[in-house]
Amino acid sequence: MLENQKIRPARVIGPLGESLTIDSLPPPETTRWVVRRKAEVVAAVNGGLLSVNDVCERYGLTLEEFASWQRAIDRSGMPGLRVTRIQHYRDLYERQQKY
Repeated sequence: MLENQKIRPARVIGPLGESLTIDSLPPPETTRWVVRRKAEVVAAVNGGLLSVNDVCERYGLTLEEFASWQRAIDRSGMPGLRVTRIQHYRDLYERQQKY
């Protein structure tokens, strides 16, 4: 029976080098998503603390929304998560793909 259960770490390293646990993640009722909170949630998934499905259910996100956060971090790091700069980073990424 234990073979079917996934082993998850108790803590992972957050985007700013801090230790993240389930309790230190943003609360489930979070509605204002600042860059740091988005990055913490992505780090939790990347580290195995939560699954993508767990995050989407816990925070009421769509799979596409969460995937866009992951892509933004992969492409531009934390600054890529800034809503006011999305177009700038999108244009920059497209220019990089051309060369």
